[in-house]
Amino acid sequence: MSILLVPGFMADETLWRDLEAPLARFAPIHYADLRHDDSIEAMARRALESAPPSFLLVGFSMGGYVARDIARLAPERVRALVLIATSTRPDTPAMRQRKGAIGNAAPSIAFSGLSRTAVATSLHPKDRDNEALIERVRGMGTRLGGEVFRRQSMLERPGDLHRLHEIRCPTLVVAASDDQLRSMEEARELQAGIPGAVLDVIEDSGHMIPIEAPQRLAETIVPWLARHQGP
Repeated sequence: MSILLVPGFMADETLWRDLEAPLARFAPIHYADLRHDDSIEAMARRALESAPPSFLLVGFSMGGYVARDIARLAPERVRALVLIATSTRPDTPAMRQRKGAIGNAAPSIAFSGLSRTAVATSLHPKDRDNEALIERVRGMGTRLGGEVFRRQSMLERPGDLHRLHEIRCPTLVVAASDDQLRSMEEARELQAGIPGAVLDVIEDSGHMIPIEAPQRLAETIVPWLARHQGP
């Protein structure tokens, strides 16, 4: 059974590098490309165009919004869904204000990657001076570039709490105990809203679970996916 991995904001396929070996049993591995579109639905439709006829689906952070749209657009193709460090909530007023500032910025302003401060905030406190982790996250943003940063920063993340019941495939929600960007309450909202969903918590990790705690993440999702991959 194939697997489709959907990255988060300003992340590319290298987000999953440390999980590729444990996920190899679900080969071939496919990667959603979120660089080109300016809406969650458009990202989901593009991912479906290149996805296999049926697959396991894993979405991280912003990619969790995209993954849920994929599951709603093609329920007959998604065997099981894993949502990592994500939310069902819409943009907050602070997020909308930030998007307005980015939209009003001059296009000629050079993009030099995500700031070290922003990246450090996404990590567990013990890793906020970990230069290797910080540079790995910043490297993904630098490779994607300023045009993708502007497009993804302006992207509207509509809340879908009222539509969670439409997701009918087996669903695993994974949260980090020390995530400063997404709360445990948000994870519980997803679990409660999706019929039959289960919640698992990764201890001692910040928001960037696939990079900060890949082994523990693999130990959580691989056995669960194996049980739900079907014949």
